[in-house]
Amino acid sequence: MIAGISIYEILTLSSILFFIGIYGFFTRDNLITVLMAVELILNASAVNFVLINTYLYPDLLQGAVFSIFIIALAAAETALAIAIIINLYRIIYSVEVKDTEIMKY
Repeated sequence: MIAGISIYEILTLSSILFFIGIYGFFTRDNLITVLMAVELILNASAVNFVLINTYLYPDLLQGAVFSIFIIALAAAETALAIAIIINLYRIIYSVEVKDTEIMKY
């Protein structure tokens, strides 16, 4: 158990992180900020994995392993998304979401 912090406080923090990510994903126009919002969503899920594992099975490390997997997946997703955004910028000279809608191939 975590001394001095209840499960409700950490779940509240994780929920706030998740919903800030959802809000940023749906309201931002810049592709970089949309990517940051997706990272917030993934980090909130990693916090939930560690929290639930810590409170239900404190002697096992399965939640930590899943959170490390989520962090590795987020790093790979970020690298791929940044590469795509850089290529889009080279083509249309903008990283705005509305500018990617008018692309013709």
